[in-house]
Amino acid sequence: MNTPWTHTTVLLGEAVEALLSGSTAATGTYVDATFGRGGHARAILARLAPEGRLIAFDKDAEAVAEAARISDARFSIRHQGFRSLGELPDASVAGLLMDLGVSSPQIDNPVRGFSFRFDGPLDMRMDTTRGESVAEWLATAELQQIAEVIRDYGEERFAVQIAKAIVARRQERGPVSTTAELAELVAGTVKTREPGQNPATRTFQAFRIFINAELEELQQALEASLSVLKPGGRLAVISFHSLEDRIVKQFIAKHSKEVYDRRAPFAAPKAMKLRALERIKPSQAEVSGNPRARSAILRVAERTEAD
Repeated sequence: MNTPWTHTTVLLGEAVEALLSGSTAATGTYVDATFGRGGHARAILARLAPEGRLIAFDKDAEAVAEAARISDARFSIRHQGFRSLGELPDASVAGLLMDLGVSSPQIDNPVRGFSFRFDGPLDMRMDTTRGESVAEWLATAELQQIAEVIRDYGEERFAVQIAKAIVARRQERGPVSTTAELAELVAGTVKTREPGQNPATRTFQAFRIFINAELEELQQALEASLSVLKPGGRLAVISFHSLEDRIVKQFIAKHSKEVYDRRAPFAAPKAMKLRALERIKPSQAEVSGNPRARSAILRVAERTEAD
């Protein structure tokens, strides 16, 4: 029996409105780069014209199975991460949406191993059909690498202490293999933490980001967006933590200004590739109804005419 894990789509109306630029019968090809459970995708399809198209990406097999329930000839799903966006034809996309991070069904299903709130196998892979799990990686990773991952991707000031505890546990009793074991180990190592935050929060975030190469994939997808978006096409990205948002913010800022060549001071500058449009946070009402939305930030940009 399958448990119906539910998911509340964050910034649903705002993201779709920004992506479609107010159109109620949008034509052209749109991309939902992170299908998840299809909240954004279904809302986009509801506003597409008959000749419009929506291409979705997701590397989670469960998300792909959910997408199969959409019987709309305008829709297609690819079992790929959004690093594969560059496979689309140049200047073929009228709007591109990325909803980053992990979905509620992934968090709430103990078998996936994303959450310290439930005991389950320490997996955390977005795509369970390939790659190694967090448990498999921790079984052989060196102390320095574990510490660097926790520090760089979790912004955890006790990274070295946690890494030492993980390695010591591995040497004494075997590697950590469940979420409860990891959460307990971190709690015994981190003696102080912000009020209301579980001591393991940053470590779990770090391992999830690392094992799925999330930041590298985001950077690749953003670069690909410059090729696949047509002039006037919209880029909309929802991020949930500072590491993601910093990458998106810096990417948009970098490509939203003209570039001058100091070696040729009288040459015309290279035209900007994007125009920054909006930065949107969830309303208080949305956060009250869905606490997981509280850290979300939507950034919107438009592909310029010139390159």
